[in-house]
Amino acid sequence: MSNSEDLKEESVWDYPRPPRLEKTKHRLRVIHRGKVIADTKDGYRILETSHPPTYYFPPESVDWSLLRESKRKTFCEFKGVASYYNVVVGDAFVENGAWCYPEATGLYKPIAGYLSFYGSKFDEAYVGNERIIPQEGDFYGGWITKNLKGPFKGAPGTGFW
Repeated sequence: MSNSEDLKEESVWDYPRPPRLEKTKHRLRVIHRGKVIADTKDGYRILETSHPPTYYFPPESVDWSLLRESKRKTFCEFKGVASYYNVVVGDAFVENGAWCYPEATGLYKPIAGYLSFYGSKFDEAYVGNERIIPQEGDFYGGWITKNLKGPFKGAPGTGFW
């Protein structure tokens, strides 16, 4: 079951805090300049109040020949320290387009080493057969599908919701 038609209506305001980690049955893909960067049917999603889901790909589903480690690091109070990757496809350079938690902590240990991608930085990203709409602002890197109800945090002026 990986069609977008299988996505049930959800309100991001029903998502919990701290965020919930769950497996997704949907196929996930990221494509740039016609090249598949990542493709899996074995991903996870993180659901956090007011944000569209953030999807995580197992490392074996990613074309690592296209990734270059970045110097950027960030800290999440729930997941720990994130490492970032630049993505290079031909002459296209996507700065800090992907991130992972190499040593994810607490409830998020299952995604240690998994990668997530900013939908806004790539030509295409999919949940099932549905092309996603990137979360505005890129702070959380959420992927919006037509079944999600907002409003969504991330746009200018929503930082203190």
